[in-house]
Amino acid sequence: MSFQPRLVFVAFALVFIAGCAQQMGAAAPSVSGAAVDLVPLSSLAPGVRQDMRYATRHNFMGRPVEGYEAGVCWLSRAAAQSLAAVQKELAADGLAIKVYDCYRPQAAVNDFVRWGRDLADQKNKDMYYPRVPKSELFKRGYIAEKSGHSRASTVDMTLVVVDATRAAKRVRGPLADGIDVDMGTPFDMFDEQSHTEDASQSPDVQHNRLWLRALMQSHGWKNLPEEWWHYTLVSEPYPDQYFNQPVRKN
Repeated sequence: MSFQPRLVFVAFALVFIAGCAQQMGAAAPSVSGAAVDLVPLSSLAPGVRQDMRYATRHNFMGRPVEGYEAGVCWLSRAAAQSLAAVQKELAADGLAIKVYDCYRPQAAVNDFVRWGRDLADQKNKDMYYPRVPKSELFKRGYIAEKSGHSRASTVDMTLVVVDATRAAKRVRGPLADGIDVDMGTPFDMFDEQSHTEDASQSPDVQHNRLWLRALMQSHGWKNLPEEWWHYTLVSEPYPDQYFNQPVRKN
């Protein structure tokens, strides 16, 4: 899920541009001599809801995760621009994106790994991995030492109903303004039921998952089949780089 980048990030900061250029830290990282261009998603897609779980206790570890100093979504500019286009299309259908995680620093991935190896800590098992022994989370691929999130072009997401009347033309199930679209399982549930094409889900849930996947694919994203919420930009700008800058406020 992660590794230490080959570049030395000592006084390392990301170049963030939101209208005017803003810089967080002393110096910008570079990839082959070029500055890494990450932006706060809110600067390009303010309509996207943000529920950044790893900055809170509302996650499978039950505590804030190392590396998340703020609950803010940062992405590569290319990923943020693409997600803004998805949000624009969804807005016409009475829907909005909600993101649970975006750029994830190396330190957070390392924290996941340490948690996964601590078999004594199973306080959230009933909610997040009720049918999977914690000892098998690595073998089954739920916890790993590298994460595409650390390349800054992957998001964990769902859909929120903004206008139930319009949304009913696209998605199914219980619909009311302000609620999440029914996707069958919670975010980060380590279980086969979270597989995008899980046939045990209701017809409404299957429709919603596949409709979301088709929409994201039309904007250049690919889904991780084991997680209905997980999408990576196909043409991600930093496919071989794994960053470790903490998640901070704008």
